[in-house]
Amino acid sequence: MTALSAAPAPGPGPADARRSLRRLHRPALLVWTAFGLLVTGWLLWLHFSRVPAERACQGFRYSADGDLPACHYSAFTDADNVFNFLGEALGWSCVAVAAWAGAALIGRELESGTARLAWTQSVSPARWLAGKLIAAAVPLLAGGGVLALAFGWVWTSDQGALVTNWTWDRVFIPRGPLLPALLLLGLAVGTLAGIALRRALPALAVAAAVTLVIRLCLPTAWQPLHGPLHGFWAVHLAATAMVLVLAAAAFTGAFSLLRHRAR
Repeated sequence: MTALSAAPAPGPGPADARRSLRRLHRPALLVWTAFGLLVTGWLLWLHFSRVPAERACQGFRYSADGDLPACHYSAFTDADNVFNFLGEALGWSCVAVAAWAGAALIGRELESGTARLAWTQSVSPARWLAGKLIAAAVPLLAGGGVLALAFGWVWTSDQGALVTNWTWDRVFIPRGPLLPALLLLGLAVGTLAGIALRRALPALAVAAAVTLVIRLCLPTAWQPLHGPLHGFWAVHLAATAMVLVLAAAAFTGAFSLLRHRAR
């Protein structure tokens, strides 16, 4: 009587891959959610509390030639200072996204060999990368869109009380789709760096540095648009298209390099 041979242990299936992907993204998703709630809450506080209080204080000074203790300002409570700080934080958030994508999303998986194991047992390299990018891009774009809407609403409602100009980067970037586009660019650059270097810490450093340089250079690229184009939305949408082209190029390079490395 022939003994039945033991069946080989099955490799990780799609359900296991999805659970692993959720575990990978959970810490970043929690941080991103906390950041979005903090910024949104701060913007709502500005609109509903701080700006009305400053307008009331200005009216008191003009009518009674005096001041109230509640009207004292500081760098941490002045509406314009807080609004500018939030605009700067949003405008540079793409650098943090690039660092995370290069290190945790891609570089660590390639460095540990987890990615190659998945390619041999469950999914192709292209599907592996596409799944990671979709899982990362959806919350990034959704959160970036909500933050842009909140920022733009506060600016439109309270611009008379804010000493800012729409041409300044800290107002120009977060007011519309340019903010989600920059987050997508950070994801693309981080992905490309992670695949190119295949190590978490070098990918983190290179992705952050490259995205920082791009972010510094982009205003010089869209400043000339203020001549032929008129108004915020015309310039903003043109700048958004410019950033999306860069992101598409980086994503294309990442998939091409992965295809070459996975042979």
